[in-house]
Amino acid sequence: MNRALLFEPITIRGLTLKNRIVVSPMCQYSAHEGFVNEWHFGHHATLAKGGAALVFVEATAIERRGRITHGCTGLWSDDHVEGMAKIAEIIKSHGGVPAIQLAHAGRKGSVQRPWHGNDALTADDFARGEMNWEVVSSVEEPMFPHWQRPKRLSVAEIGELLLNYKRATRRALEAGFEAIEIHGAHGYLLNQFWSPLCNERSDDYGGSFEKRMRLPLEVTEAVRGEWPEAKPLFYRCSALDEAEGGITIDDTVALAKALKERGVDVIDCSAGGIARASATMGGRREGEGTYVGYAREVKQKGDVMTMAVKLIHRPEHAEDILRDGSADLIAIGRELLRQPNWPLHAAEALGVDPELALWPPQHGWWLVRRKRAEGF
Repeated sequence: MNRALLFEPITIRGLTLKNRIVVSPMCQYSAHEGFVNEWHFGHHATLAKGGAALVFVEATAIERRGRITHGCTGLWSDDHVEGMAKIAEIIKSHGGVPAIQLAHAGRKGSVQRPWHGNDALTADDFARGEMNWEVVSSVEEPMFPHWQRPKRLSVAEIGELLLNYKRATRRALEAGFEAIEIHGAHGYLLNQFWSPLCNERSDDYGGSFEKRMRLPLEVTEAVRGEWPEAKPLFYRCSALDEAEGGITIDDTVALAKALKERGVDVIDCSAGGIARASATMGGRREGEGTYVGYAREVKQKGDVMTMAVKLIHRPEHAEDILRDGSADLIAIGRELLRQPNWPLHAAEALGVDPELALWPPQHGWWLVRRKRAEGF
């Protein structure tokens, strides 16, 4: 057996992960009023059986108007805890560590599910019973001219927002999750406050660099204050807005340092979303590991653990990212929808598990025999 960093354990606060592979949060757009269902249970069971150490539940709204679509999951009610607890238990039963991403869509909420167009709701959506709801943001400008105009959050309403983050954090703890990620990327609410492209406020939450940073930092303090000291806290950022005049990598390094001071353990380095509808539906051809350089720069200049994401498909590439010090963790997203057993295949490809011992015995017993069969 070979040694590979991808399959070396890593300890973050009081949590030790069996390897460095993380299932990235991936919206399924299949909930009803925030409640998970059999689709989510099967989806997460499949991902956990695949061998990743840490399995994130998708962007989960901390308040009802914080959803992206009618199909997004929620933790704005105590009633949501039971279903989420079942997901956490499913992940644990298959050898993974359950984690959840807490989110608020801001002005990018009240839109179609991707397979209906990923655009503003239309008469076709209304006919399905999916009506608009109030959306909020740092400003009153809509994402696109034909999208819903958001309500500008007042300072008092921001105070209520922080309480909702606290409440959702307590519910995540009650449900049995072992790590939380705050979603501050992809043009959603915290990114809307942080980005100069979407925040020209003149109060304490906008305008200057420090004031634009204020809401992301206050949300972090609110979540960390409710989250046990021994449990890790992640923060997903858009390292760049990918638009002229937007966030730069130096801005993100400064944010990462401030987040670390407030108890964030890992910066999940993504990008974009402030100027386009979806970070996953941009329609652009992008190269392997598009955002890895951002993770490297934030890790080295911000002196903080990072997680690399975006088009990391080959096990050898994931291993190289860890070995050259670009990141501490590797997040695999949509590739797992195509290959849910990617981590197990990676262990074999890197020589860590030549005899397929890491596979669940229900599958492994036959796969081993097949591999050993003459001429296979």
